[in-house]
Amino acid sequence: MTQPTPRFENPVRFLTPRPVRPEAPLFIFLPGMDGTGQLLRTQLAGLERSFDIRCLSIPPWDLTDWGGLVQQVSDLIAAEAKEKSQRSVYLCGESFGGCLALQVLTHAPQLFERVVLVNPASSFRRLLWMRLGATLSLWTPKSFYRIGMKALVPFLSEQARMGRSDRQALWDAMNSVPAKTAAWRMSLLNSFAVERLPLERMTHPVLLITGANDRLLPSKEEGKRLVSRLPNAQMVVLPHSGHACLLETDVNLYEILHRADFIDAHAKSHSIRASRPPDDRYSK
Repeated sequence: MTQPTPRFENPVRFLTPRPVRPEAPLFIFLPGMDGTGQLLRTQLAGLERSFDIRCLSIPPWDLTDWGGLVQQVSDLIAAEAKEKSQRSVYLCGESFGGCLALQVLTHAPQLFERVVLVNPASSFRRLLWMRLGATLSLWTPKSFYRIGMKALVPFLSEQARMGRSDRQALWDAMNSVPAKTAAWRMSLLNSFAVERLPLERMTHPVLLITGANDRLLPSKEEGKRLVSRLPNAQMVVLPHSGHACLLETDVNLYEILHRADFIDAHAKSHSIRASRPPDDRYSK
């Protein structure tokens, strides 16, 4: 596929969904295909107890390739971490962001202490129907694009386990991505070969979080595959969760990290009481 000419109205950047806590560990969230950085919303109240949170936002018209994204994200994280060189950095990637996280980790492993992967989409290219969908999306008329997105929702999420506002937030995020951009990002997933990454050399603690009811991707099986390659990895299976599990009402990422003993002493030492319920008001 020939790379389309990108637009540069807005750069790839970090959003700050909670007041900055310069002494607390950094928690860097890399989002799914939507790229909005807005869908960590239901997890913020918990995570802010111990972390200084940043969410990557990729502009809706951005058509940067993997190499460009990896370098931009690495540079952003390095700039954030440089201000307080002693604090730890947690890298968290969901779905598409999980693939990006794995590449950023292997590109600049010195930047991170711990890694969290949530239903990473690293199995995409091994699924024939996904590869076919990525190819067909290049030729799908715009009038059919929204219809296709609506048909995808039941595979992407467990709607009954999500609040009304979170269901709407998911749809808004999906709807914010133009058809050409969605096709480009699927082509990136189609070209992502996780087997080529030197995961066996990554000694960081890694937590794989997978939804047993993921109908979009075989996330549980992929989690096992990744755990077998990462020397210091463990996996948590959410028995009733789908692909977009972080939007589910009963899923609490902070509690999952706590139960898995994945919050280090530095983060625990900066623990505070959550100040308010989650919302979607992000500063730029």
